[in-house]
Amino acid sequence: MTDRILSRQFHGAEGVEAWRVLPDGAYAFFRTDALIASARFIEAISGLVREGDEPDIDIRGDGVTVLIRAFKGRDFGLVQSDLDLARAISTTARGAGLIAEPAAIQSLSIIPGASDRGGIMPFWQRVLGYDQRPDSPDEDLIDPHGRLAPFWFEEMDELRADGAGTIHLVVWVPWDEAESRVAAGLAAGGRIVRHNVEENFWTLADPAGNEVDVATTSAPDQAE
Repeated sequence: MTDRILSRQFHGAEGVEAWRVLPDGAYAFFRTDALIASARFIEAISGLVREGDEPDIDIRGDGVTVLIRAFKGRDFGLVQSDLDLARAISTTARGAGLIAEPAAIQSLSIIPGASDRGGIMPFWQRVLGYDQRPDSPDEDLIDPHGRLAPFWFEEMDELRADGAGTIHLVVWVPWDEAESRVAAGLAAGGRIVRHNVEENFWTLADPAGNEVDVATTSAPDQAE
């Protein structure tokens, strides 16, 4: 895809200030005051979408979340047409008097670990009813309906002391919300296990030792 747009480029573009790029695509949340207002907004933006490129939309009584997915069949990445669609949706939202709330955006991933991830993936695929992700079938499982958290299977060099695997969560948040989310976790009794500056994530542990990664994507002025 020659017109691929990286997260820092998307975040730095004009007209998409409402949007934040996370691993599965570009998100925006628009606040409404009733379900009927949310439904009217969806009707208003439906004419902007080309058949086959429909975004994922979550409609609630207090607002609408729109996800322009980065997966295109076996390809991955946001492209110029995605940026154009995000601009058009934002323009429609402003015309309807809706306020965007980037701080409300987040997504969740679940990471089981094992010394042989191929040995545990079939179990999870069958009990969840998930599909292999087309561009990474040996590592990722996804909900075929796009509703539930994806699973990424980590190949672990070191297992737990008892030789077993482990599962931890990743919460993906906007680039301008990550540090405040980490601070909130620390204030609630957590501790930092590690901070990977290059890959933009913090691993926090709760008082019992359970871990979660707070992760984000590139800010407008960061290198990808």
